[in-house]
Amino acid sequence: MIVETTIHSFSLWHHFAHKPDFDAIAFAELARSMGFQGISLSLNNENYRHLGGRESERMDRLRAYLTTHGMSLEVDTSGTAPAHMSEMLNVAHRMGATSLRTYTRHGGAVGKMMQNTSDDLAAVMQEAADLGVIIVLENHEDFTGPELAKIVEQVSHPNLKILYDYGNSQMVLEDPIAALDAVLPHVYSVHFKDHVMIRAEDAGQLTVAGVPVGDGFLPLTELTRRLLDQGLRRFTYENVWAYSAPIQEGRKALNGVNLGEGAFAYLDPPFSPAHAILQQSVFSPQMLVDLELQALHRGHEGFRRVLRKLGASGDWDIREIY
Repeated sequence: MIVETTIHSFSLWHHFAHKPDFDAIAFAELARSMGFQGISLSLNNENYRHLGGRESERMDRLRAYLTTHGMSLEVDTSGTAPAHMSEMLNVAHRMGATSLRTYTRHGGAVGKMMQNTSDDLAAVMQEAADLGVIIVLENHEDFTGPELAKIVEQVSHPNLKILYDYGNSQMVLEDPIAALDAVLPHVYSVHFKDHVMIRAEDAGQLTVAGVPVGDGFLPLTELTRRLLDQGLRRFTYENVWAYSAPIQEGRKALNGVNLGEGAFAYLDPPFSPAHAILQQSVFSPQMLVDLELQALHRGHEGFRRVLRKLGASGDWDIREIY
C-alpha cells in the first residue's frame, strides 16, 4: 500500500531556535532531502513561530517552494477563539495548507471546556468550508479520546476532524490504544512519535518524556496498524526528543493503565542525552542542535521500519537520506 509521509517542524525546534539561517525553507529542503512528501509547520505564537514572521512574503515564498517540489503543507496553531481561528484559517488558505491543527486553551471543569470548545469551533466551520481548509482538533494533553470525539460529533461538520497524537493521551493517563479506538472514525492526520515515562523521584513529578522513535514504549506498530486498516494513508513523523510534560493535575489512571507497565513503563536512570533530556539548560545550544539531528535520523529510521513492517511503501522508502 502506498503511504505518504510528512514531517513536523517541532522535530527540529532547536534548529529553529539556535541554528543560524535555519528557517521554514531550510526545513522544507531538509524534509525533501529525507524523502518526505510534505511538512507540518507550527505557526503557534504571535510571530507565527517556525514561519519566522507574519509577513505575506514569507507565506508566499514557502508556498512557492512547496508547490515547485510537489510537497504538501499542514499548519498548526492553538486556541479555538473564533476571531483567532478566522485569522489562522485565512493564513492557512493563503499558504496552500490542507489543514489547520488546533487544540483548546479553555480551562476549568472538563465538561465546560468541552462545551466552550464546541461552541467556538461551530462558529467558524462555515468559513473553514468556504476556504477549503480542514480544522483538525488534537488530543493535546487535555481531553481523553471519548471527550474529543464528543466535541467533534457535537459540532458535526465535515470540515472538522481529529489529529491523533500517538502519545498525548498519556498526559491524561489514558491508554494510547483506547484513545485511538475512541477517535478512529474521525482521524484525519496523526503525529507519529515515541515516549517513555519518568518517575516522580527522577523528574520532580510524574512526567512523560519524548525519545527518538523506536527508543520508547508506545505501541507504535499496533497504533499504526489500526490507522492503516481505517484507511489513513498519510503519517506525520514528529521527533520529540528533549520534550517532556507532566501528567495533568487531577487526572486518575483510566482502565487498562498500570503505571510502570506497557506504554507507561518507566525509563530507568541514568538518562543518556542521546535518548532523553529533562534539563535542556545544562547543554549548549550547539550540543542541542547536534543531538537533535542525531535523534531525528535515528527516529526516522524507526518510523520507516514500522511502516515497512506493515506493508507500506512510497517515495519515502526509495530515496536515500543524505
